[in-house]
Amino acid sequence: MIRIGIDDAALGTTVLTTSPLRELVSSLFLLCAEVPWPYDRWAVEARRTLRHDDRTLPLNVFPELDRGFPCFLGLPPRPGVNTLSDELARLRAIPAQEVHEQLDHYYGDQVPDHLKPYRRDPRLALHRLADAFAAYWQGAMKPIWPTVQALTDGEVLRRAKAMAQTGADALFEDLHSRIRWRKPVLELTKRLDLEFAAGERRLQLVPQVFAADWILIGEYDPDLFTLPFQVRGAAALAETRAAAPGGDERLDLLLGRGRAAVLRQLSEPATTQELAARLAAAPSTISEHLSVLVTTEVVSRQRVGRRVFYHLTDSGRGLLGLLDRSAVRTHVA
Repeated sequence: MIRIGIDDAALGTTVLTTSPLRELVSSLFLLCAEVPWPYDRWAVEARRTLRHDDRTLPLNVFPELDRGFPCFLGLPPRPGVNTLSDELARLRAIPAQEVHEQLDHYYGDQVPDHLKPYRRDPRLALHRLADAFAAYWQGAMKPIWPTVQALTDGEVLRRAKAMAQTGADALFEDLHSRIRWRKPVLELTKRLDLEFAAGERRLQLVPQVFAADWILIGEYDPDLFTLPFQVRGAAALAETRAAAPGGDERLDLLLGRGRAAVLRQLSEPATTQELAARLAAAPSTISEHLSVLVTTEVVSRQRVGRRVFYHLTDSGRGLLGLLDRSAVRTHVA
């Protein structure tokens, strides 16, 4: 059992964070066994990528791991907005000394064969691992990524709204069947026996589409406790279809590439800053696109506290459905 104390002060530092890299790690564990619906169709392409793309060979380490493993293999996200490119850059930059310390922490002098490359040459092994994640994302995740991103962003928004309306209990409601909130303690049913006082570590909740039935945590970090949980609506993966030929091009021609990219990102509500981070664009540019989209009534805006969220109107969803069938049109309550 893991018990995490969360008083009012600790609650004030708890964050909801999304992490592309943690989705990749969790999906690799999912592939280690019989894959359930709604992931089964996705798993066919994912396994094909792992079989035929030699760049992904370093990912073969994951089937050899148990559920407790060195954090450098599944780098905990930083609070805030994380992009895959940023997380892979952080992965490549992990100091060799930190890799050795984590291997010592988990294995002592009995490092298993599949992890010995990280002992011999951490920098080279980490670079190969980052390249493997990038290749795996391109082959296995890119086609479904709009759905994944919409579901995780929607979960963040839903819980933030619920917490603002009804209090802290809503933040921890239905996280997982093995996670219980008994104020002021969050209990995790695990083989580990750990207890953390309120404020001892900052708590970071990470919604994931591929979290499934397990809880992958990283207890090595002395300052941050990262707790992934399964989002609602993962059934949308079973409904995701490949893009219709020419679909993306038609939307780009009608709206312009930048404005079309913004519209595609709004299958779930997002702020200007969130859109700028996802699209690697200046907030002022995103604001200009949003202004036009709001004026034409394909997007509307809603203030929640100090933040302004933009989301698709019925006209916007219809436009995407007509000209861009690859876009996500699933609404998360």
